[in-house]
Amino acid sequence: MLAGWAEKAEEGSTSISRMSDSVPGRAAGSSGSDSPIYLIGAILGICAGILDVRIGDLLLTALFVLASAMLLGGFRPQRPWRWTITIAVFVPVVQLLAYLFLTEKPYAAQIYESFLGFLTGIAGAYGGSFFRRGLNEILKQ
Repeated sequence: MLAGWAEKAEEGSTSISRMSDSVPGRAAGSSGSDSPIYLIGAILGICAGILDVRIGDLLLTALFVLASAMLLGGFRPQRPWRWTITIAVFVPVVQLLAYLFLTEKPYAAQIYESFLGFLTGIAGAYGGSFFRRGLNEILKQ
């Protein structure tokens, strides 16, 4: 072995078993399940889709997706891209369901516009994540 590596190996500092036990940013005693947060994200996404179908205002839908993703990004700041997908995917899905089952027949442009929720979702999720991480650094003792 190279000089110094034998001592490090004996200390166990090259082991990755300790690193896999903890998730960064999560308290040691927390449950670790994100299922309720995913459920909240799905409900908020369905609400955003219904808002887009009923009112038809892209700006209002985009702001709702932004605020929802920011909220979930603040709750769980790890991997904020998942909140964007969880929320924004439901806007075009609800548009499609409204087209198939309701009398709501959106224009082709409205269907393409429904995918713009991903852009505001990215901004909201990462904004909420950065805010939470910054708050954790400020309040760290």
